[in-house]
This record gives sequence, structure tokens and C-alpha cells, in this order.
Amino acid sequence: MQVIEDIADKVEAGRRLTVEDGRRLFQHPNLTELGILANLVRERKHPEPVVTYNVGRNINYTNVCWVKCDFCAFYRPPGSDEGYLLSTEVIFAKIDELVAFGGAEPKSCEILMQGGLNPKLRLDYYEELLSRIRDRYPMVQLHCLSATEIIYIAHLSRLSLAETIGRLRAAGLDSIPGAGAEILSDEVRDVIGFRKDRTDEWLEVHRVAHGLGMATTATMMYGHVESLDQRLEHLRLLRQLQDDTGGFTAFIAWNFQPDATALGADATRWNGAVATGYDHLRTVAVARLFLDNFENFQASWVTQGPKIAQVSLRYGINDFGSTMLEENVVSAAGTSHTNDMNLETMERLIGDAGYEPRRRNTRYQSVATRAEPAALQAAGSA
Repeated sequence: MQVIEDIADKVEAGRRLTVEDGRRLFQHPNLTELGILANLVRERKHPEPVVTYNVGRNINYTNVCWVKCDFCAFYRPPGSDEGYLLSTEVIFAKIDELVAFGGAEPKSCEILMQGGLNPKLRLDYYEELLSRIRDRYPMVQLHCLSATEIIYIAHLSRLSLAETIGRLRAAGLDSIPGAGAEILSDEVRDVIGFRKDRTDEWLEVHRVAHGLGMATTATMMYGHVESLDQRLEHLRLLRQLQDDTGGFTAFIAWNFQPDATALGADATRWNGAVATGYDHLRTVAVARLFLDNFENFQASWVTQGPKIAQVSLRYGINDFGSTMLEENVVSAAGTSHTNDMNLETMERLIGDAGYEPRRRNTRYQSVATRAEPAALQAAGSA
């Protein structure tokens, strides 16, 4: 590690890396050496040979969205014949499938419920839906609504972020996922989704939620129009907010999926090549080294596939993510590994990598019960 020996010394001593250190790590040609350093940090934070996973389901309650982000193949504009809003009965049926194998331990199953910016939905819709789910399914953690959705709900309802998030929390919202971050650079956002919230607005949602005692996650969608410096600025902003609040439970990175998107159709507007497994491993390793105040890093098997996800366990990743019975947003862009993954496969991949698989909840607390593989297979094929 001669080229980055000074950075390696910092990592081994537990000292914080600078943006320039991060830039040099992204440019370092030896991926294996990055993995060694990232794994050192991972083992320092998680000395047990354990990789966790979560039993959860994605529910995309609506695909109607007026924002029309160029990187998204999932949305349908208002008035489209292909637009939908799931009924409460359909949402309950999806949760029933999850609970059938996830067990009854309180908050042991996760519902990741997100959708588009549907102009017909106001705060009272979300309050009623969340409260009905909370009352009917005490075993479910409601990990729902991106910052972008929350900002829009607040705007439509003419309320502050604090009041909006407080009312959602009172209705049953437990935690907020990190979706909508993409790259936290307004220059990038102007290209890939100029109608979306600004960088400061995304950060403010999470800051306010943390101030109310809610946990959230942080994400990064890379590999489109951003530079390496913009990736690093994204990481710097997340690290700063985590210094201020300590409210992020995990970091998840995935690469842009271009198929069926307006951005992907125009190679002159992005780099024209889907990020490789090599780039993914480099990105998560540098993130693990730079985000020294984040405890948990999730694998991205939905976009990268099971094998790269397995390898990433030696590049700073300590969590395999969710069983994810249902996934619609990434698969709308033509990439889907959900058929390749069930609970047995996930546990085998973790075990073959030399770790003990262990189920956890959204707050990264161990869950005693284990989902039954046969039930999971049945629910996944429903």
C-alpha cells in the first residue's frame, strides 16, 4: 500500500479521512488494498463474524408522479392509463403475506412503503393509512416515505416539515428510508431530476426527523452524471449530518439502472456505461472508510446481483439488506435479481463467505424468530 500508506496509517489509527484522502482512494488502482482497509474498519465496528439481514417487503403504493425524473422508469404522470393507487385492501394483503412467514414479534418485519408524488394525496391520506397498518400489524416496522414525498406532502398540506413529520410519526411512521438522495449535489440534480427537492431540503428532512427522535437511513445512487468529487461531497454531507445528529442507522449505495429511462436513452447526457462490480466494490469500500460515523453498510444485491453482494462483505459491508419480497422500481428499469434471492440463498451466501447469518429488525436489533424458507418461497411467488 505504498501509494496510500499515509492513508492506511490514518485508518489503522482510527483518524478521520479528509476529502483529499477520499479522492486518492477513489483513484487508487489496487482494489484489493481498498478492501483490506475497509474490512479492517468493518471488523473494528463489528468484531463478531456475523452478517445481518432483515425480513421485509417493498410496497409501492402509487406510481403516479408529476416530477418525471429522467433516471426513473417506474413513474407514470398524472392522468396516465398506467397510473395506479393501491387500495388499502391490497396493501393489507401484501402485509399479510409478509407476516405469514415473518412472525409476530413486535416490529420484527419491515414494510418499505414508497411511491411517487401523487398530487391527489394529502397528509390525511397518509395518516389514515399508516394508523390502520400500525393498529392491525404491531409486528411491522413502518419504514416509509422518502424525503421527497415528505417535502411534497408538507407543501400540499401547507405545513412545516416538523409538523408534517410529527403527525406522520404520531400516525405510526417509525422510520424514514434514505431514498431520493441520489447524489447530494444540485448540479447533478439539475440534470437527472430538476423538479426534485434540493440537496439542503433532503438533508433538512433527515435533520428534522432525527431531532424528533426518528431513525433514518442514507443512500447514494451513483454511476450516471456525477464526478468522483461529487460522490465525495455527497459522503461529506452525510458524515457532517451524522456528526450533528447521529440519527442514521445505515448507508446503502446502488448504481444507476439506465434501461427504459429518459436519461439512459441519451448516452450524451451520462457516462453511457453501467457501473461495474469493480466500481461498486470501490465505491462501498471508500464510503466505509470515509463515513467513519456510520455503523452499518448494506449490500446492494438488487442491482449488483448476489455474487457481487457476497464479495462486498469483504469490502466494508456488514448487512445483506432485506429479503425484499417485492421490488418494482429497479426492476422497472430492466434489472432484477429478486428471483435469484430467497432466504435460503441469502443465508447460504452469507455462510459461504465465512459469516453467521443473523436476522435483525430495522433498528439493527437481533430478532429471535427466523422466517420459514418455504413460506418465503410461497410469498415470493404469489
